[in-house]
Amino acid sequence: MAVVVGRVPRNMSLTQLSTLSTLADGGPRRITDLAAIQGVAQPSITEMVAILERAGYVERHRDPLDGRASLAALTAAGRDCLRDRRRIASQSLAQLVAMLPAAERAALNAAVPALVHLRELDGGAVRSADAGHGPVVDRIGHQGMAR
Repeated sequence: MAVVVGRVPRNMSLTQLSTLSTLADGGPRRITDLAAIQGVAQPSITEMVAILERAGYVERHRDPLDGRASLAALTAAGRDCLRDRRRIASQSLAQLVAMLPAAERAALNAAVPALVHLRELDGGAVRSADAGHGPVVDRIGHQGMAR
């Protein structure tokens, strides 16, 4: 998958994209929760959320359960950005798969049930191009491999 990641434009870090994805999949989150999910220090995620907010991808709201805290939420522009990035990654992967010999494409198709099962075991943490699941698993699981 590193090949596909390398083919997607790099105007955002992978952690920024992962943060957008976390907000898309799980809804608004506290900064402390985002830091724990992303495995970074709170000051780092605070700075990253500020960058994403200035770009128009994230907005902050007061936490209704604790007025002292704020929640980071994905904006429509953030959702569009994430959708576009996932589409580009899926297209890049499909182009690469199309270049494989038929036997290797068949081997990938045979692996689909196991990949879907892995996604289920991971609680859906692998993300897709359009529905919040990994581009590989979703593209394989729902659309089939490129022929």
